[in-house]
Amino acid sequence: MILTIAGKLTHVTESSIVIESAPFEYEVLVGDYTRRQLQTQLGQDIKLHTMDYIEGNAQGGGRLTPRLVGFATEPERQFFDLFCSVDGVGVKKALRAMVRPVKELAVMIEQQDAKGLSALPGVGPATSERIIAKLRRKMPRFALMVDQVTPAGETDSLANQVVSETFDALITLGHSEADARRLIDEAIAGKKKFKDTESLLTAIYQKSS
Repeated sequence: MILTIAGKLTHVTESSIVIESAPFEYEVLVGDYTRRQLQTQLGQDIKLHTMDYIEGNAQGGGRLTPRLVGFATEPERQFFDLFCSVDGVGVKKALRAMVRPVKELAVMIEQQDAKGLSALPGVGPATSERIIAKLRRKMPRFALMVDQVTPAGETDSLANQVVSETFDALITLGHSEADARRLIDEAIAGKKKFKDTESLLTAIYQKSS
């Protein structure tokens, strides 16, 4: 399984990008939101978190094609994996739906916004209800994702990693997911950047003491 891929971004199409990682070139499927981020980095070296899957139907002798799907951050990949697990969704439909930041999608699911989810490409009322029913309680981690963008036009993946690791640490320390989200939200509300999990945890417990 390929977990990350790095190289020069050589092509961007409506549904995929091409990364040159000598001696190979890899086609990587991406959602629309990720594609818009990457358009500004054509010709530059990039790194994506990936998941692979097999496209096609083995029954009846159909062709099976290995595919790579790419994401700017590991939490985005984790969210996509959960999204695909909902009955009636799958990889292709999930990719079509990824037109907004993961944080916005997670908040819609957490707040049971069936109307907002139904407006996503390929997601109708019935599918949105299934998404909410299966994923609502798993969204606090993703609703915390940082939207801050670097000067290069990339989502601040380090900030998202720190938030994700701090969330896991708070759960390990006995906090509920809802409580962990509230504590992190309060700590990062001042827009201060935290370079690691330790500094964010320190800020959380100083604030709550």
